[in-house]
Amino acid sequence: MSKAASRTSVRGGVLAQADVRVGAPPTSVHRVEADGVRVFYRAAGEASAPAVLLLHGFPSSSFMFRELIPRLSSEYRVIAPDLPGFGFTEVPAGRNYLYSFDRLALTIEAFTQAISLNRYAIYVFDYGAPTGFRLAMAHPERVAAIVSQNGNAYGEGLGEAWGPIRKYWSSPTAENRDILRKTILTEGGTRWQYSEGVENPESISPESYTLDTALFERPGNKEIQLDLFLDYPSNIKLYPRFQEYFRTFKPPLLAIWGKNDPFFVPSGAEAFRKDLPNAQVQFLDTGHFAIETHVAEIAAAMIKFLSMKGVRGRSRQVSITAKLKSKRGKRYGTS
Repeated sequence: MSKAASRTSVRGGVLAQADVRVGAPPTSVHRVEADGVRVFYRAAGEASAPAVLLLHGFPSSSFMFRELIPRLSSEYRVIAPDLPGFGFTEVPAGRNYLYSFDRLALTIEAFTQAISLNRYAIYVFDYGAPTGFRLAMAHPERVAAIVSQNGNAYGEGLGEAWGPIRKYWSSPTAENRDILRKTILTEGGTRWQYSEGVENPESISPESYTLDTALFERPGNKEIQLDLFLDYPSNIKLYPRFQEYFRTFKPPLLAIWGKNDPFFVPSGAEAFRKDLPNAQVQFLDTGHFAIETHVAEIAAAMIKFLSMKGVRGRSRQVSITAKLKSKRGKRYGTS
């Protein structure tokens, strides 16, 4: 193998061994009961470190954060749950769970309490955005900062790719439901969401869309996804309330956006500045799943942003403590 071939590509979403693996705390997987649901989640980092809650979107799971978690975990306590209906979170049949975005938010709120997560920065993507913004509205004191990666809260952010789903909203017939089942909820439809707008689609790890597709094929799961499609307008109705929350509580916000996303277009990122004039907006030359191609850029932007907004990682805290001790020692002649 040539030297060129043996090098790993950060921009392609593949981790270099020396990049984060060496010295990064290991990621572990856990399950906890919350809201009558057995929530699966990934965790890494020191329990005493500032917390970052990662909320995935459709059609993915916490697996999408596999490359981001080790990049953050040396600085932060990183928590990434699977939403009900996704990944490896289990909803008992007897729970009679109603798959709506209100319910997803209630379950994740219960999850945060089950693991004693009372203050955190939040990373929201796609479905994770209306879920996370509901948490923030309900408990603004718990949310230290928001990172929105193609996580929408404005009508102008909805792209043309929503067309077939909008048709289902306006006419929720069995025929329109079946069209979505046969187009979006397929291997091809899922792969398109990962590759559309990406300069080099071959840089997308096939494990991502392959896992999503396999989980869709579990008995009853496609019906869950179709129910959530139908409930999505509940999020749009809440956009004015999300925006009121931004204006009232002024959470520090970084919108870091794949600018070629056909679902959530760049104007959705820019719109945050209407209610949060100090919001930071950054565009990446990629598609919906920006984290698959630009994980290094996203991690670096997050760490810089969080540190600037007072959510300082462990190394920054240690540095500040050391400086304070040094100044104290010099003041009293003990250095």
